[in-house]
Amino acid sequence: MKRHSFPDSPFQIQLSFFHIIEELEKQAAGSVGESTIQAKALLAEVAQCPELVEGLTTYEQIEKNEDLIHRLLTNYFPQELTMNEIKAINLPYTDLIFNHTARFKNILKAAGPDFSFNIRDFDAHQFYVLSCCLILNEFYGTTLDFSRPLFYDIPTADGVIKHYRILYNADYLDILPTERAVTLTADDIDLLLNSYDNLDLWKSKFPKESWTLRGFSIMTLYDATVENAVSIFKERLLGLNAAGFEENMQSIFRSIYRIPDIKVGFTLYNQEEDQFTASEPFSQYMTSFIVQGQSHKEAQMLLCSSSYNCLIRRKQYFAISDVDEFVASDPENMLGNYFHRQGIKSFILAPVVKNGQLLGVLELLSLRTKELNSINANKLEVVMPYLTDTMERLLVEMQNELQAVIQEKYTAIHSSVYWKFREEAQTLIAHRETGRDYELREIVFPDVYPLYGQIDIKGSSEVRNASVQQDLQLQIKTLCPLIKQLINPDYVMAEEAAYGKSGTSDPSPQINAFREVQEQLRDYLVELTFPLRAGTEQYITAYLANEVHPLLQRYATDPRVQAYFAETDKEKGAFHLQRRKYETTISTINNRLSDVIDRNQTIAQVLYPHYYERFKTDGIEHNLYIGASISPKLQFSLQRLYDLRLWQLKTLCEMEIAHHRLKAELPYPVDVTTLILVYNATIAIRFRMDEKRFDVDGSYNARFEIVKKRIDKAFIKDTSERITQSGKITIVFSNRLEEQEYLQYINTLQSQMILEADIEQFDIEDLQGVSGLKAIRVKIVH
Repeated sequence: MKRHSFPDSPFQIQLSFFHIIEELEKQAAGSVGESTIQAKALLAEVAQCPELVEGLTTYEQIEKNEDLIHRLLTNYFPQELTMNEIKAINLPYTDLIFNHTARFKNILKAAGPDFSFNIRDFDAHQFYVLSCCLILNEFYGTTLDFSRPLFYDIPTADGVIKHYRILYNADYLDILPTERAVTLTADDIDLLLNSYDNLDLWKSKFPKESWTLRGFSIMTLYDATVENAVSIFKERLLGLNAAGFEENMQSIFRSIYRIPDIKVGFTLYNQEEDQFTASEPFSQYMTSFIVQGQSHKEAQMLLCSSSYNCLIRRKQYFAISDVDEFVASDPENMLGNYFHRQGIKSFILAPVVKNGQLLGVLELLSLRTKELNSINANKLEVVMPYLTDTMERLLVEMQNELQAVIQEKYTAIHSSVYWKFREEAQTLIAHRETGRDYELREIVFPDVYPLYGQIDIKGSSEVRNASVQQDLQLQIKTLCPLIKQLINPDYVMAEEAAYGKSGTSDPSPQINAFREVQEQLRDYLVELTFPLRAGTEQYITAYLANEVHPLLQRYATDPRVQAYFAETDKEKGAFHLQRRKYETTISTINNRLSDVIDRNQTIAQVLYPHYYERFKTDGIEHNLYIGASISPKLQFSLQRLYDLRLWQLKTLCEMEIAHHRLKAELPYPVDVTTLILVYNATIAIRFRMDEKRFDVDGSYNARFEIVKKRIDKAFIKDTSERITQSGKITIVFSNRLEEQEYLQYINTLQSQMILEADIEQFDIEDLQGVSGLKAIRVKIVH
């Protein structure tokens, strides 16, 4: 009997039903009754087949005793559930499977005679090690958690792959050592725990067939097709590449929809031009059925008014279950006619939306009427978030690629390092002219001193949340009285009659819908009195757009409704006023601060040429790198470093002062905090060709980056006080020499009336991977 799919196993298998037979013996010894009589009858039959206890060794023995085995297992395989459950007798990880339920048999019949059981992504190595882990847990008392989802992929009769999760009930299995079993020590077990990949070690500790696996297990499958298809979908998106991607997507959606020939496409949407496009890189991955083989199509020209409003304006699914009827009702419809000519009978167009912006449209097409419709369009809810994130990532990558090309072709390299790029380019050109191959070397500057500083806008997240809260409160408070006016039955009936929008004189459905909206809006107003939670803005905005606005559109000619919609404009409307003020605040601060540091950089480069970069976030960050490798033709000394450090300290003070003077003009008078990180060791920086930017080189040098990321939110040791405070500059360092150096700089700036006299000195709490840091904090004179 073939007992398992792999040639080697630590187990000798004895398929036995002794556990059930022991239970029957107990029943037979009990008081006289129907169950006792049945137990005795079964035991009499078992007595004629001792192999059921001693162990079945061939398929022929199983077939010979098939009826008796089935009756022994009646309590575990109730006839009433045979069409519902997918169960069989099995031994873990093996292909020995029998006594199937009726539903299981039907699944195998549909799969065809050529189907064979193979656990997905399960190889001989995993089989052997996991079998050994069973022994360790059972015999040596370990608690190894080696479980992971196991799946069978079984085709249906029409070729759709369905995914079944495998569950084992091993209550009726015993694990026993043979004379060949090796006794393990605690050290042996510790060694195994750290040696999963060393199969030879596992085989030496658990030789082939050195243990007995006696008994049976019950295997249950459940249909996890949709959940598993989503998991595979996420995996495919993470490894997105052109090779076979469209086929993989079609296979996944065929499993989700159980449609064997479903077609899947994707079309990018250009909001600025109001166009559907099939440009790179998306055309590499998936066909665009919407643009019909062209590079782009005008959205309003391609779509009818209903589909345009649904997809572009409301950003909702647009589903047609009968294309023939769709075309008959609108013969001039360009999209409908194209699908009709291609034999498409039903379709779903699903908008891919991120942060309120339409990125593109997912297309599902079927060759049969009503297979795709507005009901099963909702199945896409489980996959759209992952597709949305991937499309956004691809757009960002595409934008980065464009920027890289612009940087390569049009943007000048920073003047301090331009010479190095020029030398490498000249070498490449020289080789090309002589027909020789040459691979560009990476640009590295070793032994440079890093300087890092930042001015961070304090509480920017809280300010943004507050602005969102105020805007939404205003919008809902405006809606509530408007809906109260519209809910008047006489008004509703008059409007319906005037514009012929209803076939009945009963206004109650419209009124009821408005009343439901009123209740929900009141709930949202209560929720908006509390601190804003993640996602609140998104789901309230979605509710207004998808539920409230369509109701109001029925009264679009009403001046009050028109006035409301005018205020929803993001650029001018009152319902986005506070968010515009917040964005203006952040951009104004960033522009003013970047102007100060950029202007001062022209002075700093005169001190000694160095590499400089700055970033706008919620504030301004900058990196400076100085050393002989950047300017090899100039003599470098530590005094150049000291001059640049003093310049940095003074410039950050000037930036903070500039913010203080600007504060009164800001829509939101937010504060900033200022920080310098002192790092006295040299590092190497490398130009990352793939990212077109400099970064620290090597894991040792990466410590500088780690400290940068963790320091700004740190606390003073043994307190709950942040190391940064508004109106003060904080200098972080690690040793006494740096402390003495910066105290001298502070003294210089105090004499220039830039810093105040009082100096705070303290230790910083230990951070993950970083300890022993200290800081100086001084108030800036405004």
